[in-house]
Amino acid sequence: MVSTRSSSRPETPPVATPQPPPTASRSTNKGARGDAWHYTPSRFTLLWLAISLPLVIWDTIYILGRPHTMEGGWLHWPLFVPYELYGEIDHVYGWKAFNAHSGFSAAQGLLNAVETAMYLVFLRTAYSQGWTVAGREGAKALTIGFSAAVMTLSKTALYWANEYYGGFDNIGHNTPVDLFFLWIIPNGAWLVGSTGMILDMGSSIIGGLTFASAGRSKTE
Repeated sequence: MVSTRSSSRPETPPVATPQPPPTASRSTNKGARGDAWHYTPSRFTLLWLAISLPLVIWDTIYILGRPHTMEGGWLHWPLFVPYELYGEIDHVYGWKAFNAHSGFSAAQGLLNAVETAMYLVFLRTAYSQGWTVAGREGAKALTIGFSAAVMTLSKTALYWANEYYGGFDNIGHNTPVDLFFLWIIPNGAWLVGSTGMILDMGSSIIGGLTFASAGRSKTE
């Protein structure tokens, strides 16, 4: 009798069939922070607004509050005492322009008030959205902020041009040193600050329009 020896072979484990990865769905929520448009103000923009807004509010109150904010007025001391000196550097802020009934000073102050209100709307929306604005409200806030920055740059350039084409009537009496440190540097800061905001906000607006155009062309 022949004995049969059985050899046991290990069972081969079943091979798992690879499954296709799940299809990623793209969010269509226009207010999302993911692949949708959003804007975060640069540190330069926030720093400049933190410095400039209190100064502009101070300046606007002085201009629109004349003559009460000027020397001898009941609002002059102590908040507006520095303008006594600046009114001698730049006669637009002094008695010369006021007594001449120059409307340029007050017109500039009125625009300052409008710009400030626009910047505050922009900052309020950015703060409420965690400093990264998105969606329709974010786009509106960015448009308002960008428009205010353009107004600031245009108004400041006009301020310089007014002196140039007016024969430096309000500042030509200063020494070169006083003119440089007390007029050119302070007023030049607004040219630099507003230009920086325009570049920051404008690049985001262009990026958002490009993003929207690309998304629309894919769906057509």
